Amino acid sequence: MPRRYRGARRTSLGALPAVLLILITAGCASLYTSRMADSLSAAMMAQNDPEIVRAGAPAYLLLIDSLIEDAPNDRRLLRSGAELYAAYAGAFAAEAKQRNRLTERAFDYARRAFCLRYARLCPMLDRPYPEFADALQDANPRDLETLFVLGTTWAAWIQARSEDWNALAQLPKAELLLQRIVDQDPGFRQGRAQLYLAVMRSQIPPALGGNPELGREHFELAIRYSDGRDLIVQVEFARQYARLVFDQELHDRLLREVLAADPNQPGLTLSNVLAQEQARELLDEEYF
Repeated sequence: MPRRYRGARRTSLGALPAVLLILITAGCASLYTSRMADSLSAAMMAQNDPEIVRAGAPAYLLLIDSLIEDAPNDRRLLRSGAELYAAYAGAFAAEAKQRNRLTERAFDYARRAFCLRYARLCPMLDRPYPEFADALQDANPRDLETLFVLGTTWAAWIQARSEDWNALAQLPKAELLLQRIVDQDPGFRQGRAQLYLAVMRSQIPPALGGNPELGREHFELAIRYSDGRDLIVQVEFARQYARLVFDQELHDRLLREVLAADPNQPGLTLSNVLAQEQARELLDEEYF
């Protein structure tokens, strides 16, 4: 969701994967590989300096590629790789070609995880929407992680190719995956599925047949389920909905709330710091 972050500095974090590789080659991978991926992801999300993450994350992406190469059927690793590639593309990719490559890798990992879990449903990913929607009813309603990672990385893949009508035509499939999640668990991941649906449903103004009020409902649910701690929700609420309906009062209030909030929240610190940077940029723009 966040736009890419500009700027970087040299950091020793890039040396961390070398240490981890020593552990792996020493025979610890079978016990700790998936747990290590989760722990490193958590450490990155807790970082309050985006420059450190920007500089160190590429080495970690290479590391997770190597782990997946060694364990290609580890669904947990594939999901971690998909999310990290998509997140790096959204926050730090420098130009369109890089975003395309990163989101291609993210979507590939997510598809592989889905297909390992649902071999019979895998071919339906490329079928027309009605067939895909019908087949998705057979997915385990409790397996929301696999559906969430596929839906969000698919959305990131589409966003990176927003000028390609063939890519945009796949958006209803990603939307359906996320709708299935909120139908089962409205507060899944502290409202992050609600956030994605909010953005998707705040793209078309009423004059062109859109229903942005549905998007607003999702934004408000996302704020509620995160207890207001996930600041990117308010940023996207302002950027996507308030600007679409030309509500400057709501727009400015949301962004000022973001700037006044404490960004240091468990699992959200990096995202919140980036959200505050974007909030400053949006307030500085002469949009209204």
